[in-house]
Formats: sequence, structure tokens, C-alpha cells
Amino acid sequence: MRQWIRHAAALATVLAAAAAVQAAGIVGNTLPPGFPAIEDTSLARPLIGFGAAGPLARTPVIFIHGNNDTPFPTACNPFGRVQAMAQYFADNGYATSELWGVGYQGDQCDLAADPTRRSSIAHTNAANVPDLRRFVRAVLSFTGAKRVDIVGHSLGVTLAREWMRQDEAQDTVRRFVAIDGPNHGIINCSPDPANYFQAPAAGGFTPASEVCQELGSPDTPFLRLLNGRNERSEDDGPTRVLVIRNGDASFVYFPVQDGAIAPVPAVDSFGRPTDFSKSASLRGAREIVLSGQGAYDPILHTGHLGILNSPQTWQGAFEFLNGRTRRKDD
Repeated sequence: MRQWIRHAAALATVLAAAAAVQAAGIVGNTLPPGFPAIEDTSLARPLIGFGAAGPLARTPVIFIHGNNDTPFPTACNPFGRVQAMAQYFADNGYATSELWGVGYQGDQCDLAADPTRRSSIAHTNAANVPDLRRFVRAVLSFTGAKRVDIVGHSLGVTLAREWMRQDEAQDTVRRFVAIDGPNHGIINCSPDPANYFQAPAAGGFTPASEVCQELGSPDTPFLRLLNGRNERSEDDGPTRVLVIRNGDASFVYFPVQDGAIAPVPAVDSFGRPTDFSKSASLRGAREIVLSGQGAYDPILHTGHLGILNSPQTWQGAFEFLNGRTRRKDD
């Protein structure tokens, strides 16, 4: 009995500390008590993420990181910056109960044993749609909200779009911020010998890898289906969309040096010369084009990672999600 009391007291202390952090407006790195445990379909362990209990005054925002990333820094991934972006929102009036992040690839510690998992089926859009689907449903149920806003970076952009396409969820997503996403493919998948990303140690991004079969060219079956045949618009119907992208350097799209990342040829996975520089654009969406974003990546100094840390990105996303709209139900 005494041991049980000690455990109960310890748990109460932990919960009280978590509540104090949430009350102070600090975005944590855990999901709240009572939030359902969702098993990662690729890792067979619970999804990681952040969120908090409490009332809502705004539409909840779900932050979705990119490939080989995490929602917050982990022992195996020092990047993890969507949490910092969420903290900017908290510092500017959002309650922590309105800010959620999903980690659909775990803590990335499994990559040390096999770096080619970076390009494997477990890291594809298609494989992670079930994780995002269940997370969004859990946030809606837990908060009582009818809709969510989404902020995605890199693979998180196409992951959100593919979930919305599969579930026809455009009415569920009020507004969507798409940060430097691979909407028209990535440059890292070509058979060109100069594409060093093909090496197993660099991720194994060969044309045959599962991620490259999705994203190696604007003409992959996955992207043709995702982007559809509508020549006027590739945005997502009733969902209002803002694209924030790099206009000068981003190692997944531009054949130029991006911080510490050397360039590769502008060739797609079919071996065809391809301009990926506007891959992140979406026809019909509002767009903010930024330059010099490598200044905001303190580790590799890349535009692709730096744009997620950028005060320009944070402010643009915040203003878009909180801007005026003509829609009566917005």
C-alpha cells in the first residue's frame, strides 16, 4: 500500500508539473493524459507528438514535420523544429491546447542501423497516411473541434495532401500552410552517378526506392494522382492554402550548394533533365517566396531546413491562420 501511495504521489507530481507548464504557455513534448495511444503503423510503437488538454478559442493547429525529422529534438535527431514554431504561436496568443504535433516516423533512432530506411516504404507518404488519419481524428475527438488547421513542412505537406485526397477531408481542414513541400517531386532520386544520395550511407535514394517511386519525378503515378488534372488549381478545394517556399536554395529542389549540402544534377528518377525549383508551388494557392533561409538552420545552414525555423515563415503562417476571410463559416 505504501509503495502504491508513493507511486500515486509521484504521478500526481508529474501531472501537476505538466499542468503548470501548459498553463504557462509552454509547448511540451508529450501528448496529454487521456489522449489515445496510437500505434505507428511502420514502427509498431506509439506515435510521438505534443499537445495539451484545455479549452479552445481557436481552430486547433496540427504541425507535421518532414522526412527523417521529428516534432521536437530527440536523442537521434537534433533538428525537430515544428515544436519551436508551435511555441511562437503560443507566445502570440494560442493556448497549448490548440497546438498539436505528430511524429509519424518515431525518434529516428532506427536510422543508425540502416540509413536506407530514409528512402524506404516506412518513410513514404502512403505508409504514413494511416498515422496522420488517426491522429487528426483523435485531436478532433479530444478537443471537440469540428475542424483543424495544418502546418506541414517538406514531406509533411504531401502527407497532409494525400490524407485529404484519400479521405476527401477538405471540409475538415480549414486552412493549410505548406512549407517547402515536394508537391512536384525531389531532385535527389536520379540515376545520375553524381547523385550521391543514392549511396546507402546517404539514404539510398535510388530510382527504385519507395520514396523515390513516389517523389522522384513530377510524373510519378503518386504525384499525378495527388495533383490531378486540374490545370487551374492544385490547392485543396474548400481548404484555404498558403505555400511558403525557398526561391534560391533548397537541397531537395535546387541544383546549387545549400549550406553544407552539395548539389546534385537536376535530373528526375527516370533520368530526364527536370526543373524542380518550383516543386513546392501549388497552382491556385497564395504563395510567399523567401531567400537566404539557410541563416536559420544553425547546424547545416540549409534553406530547406532553415525555412522551418524562419521568423518570416512563422509570422506568415500565423497571420494566414488568423487572417480575415470572406467565408461565413471560417
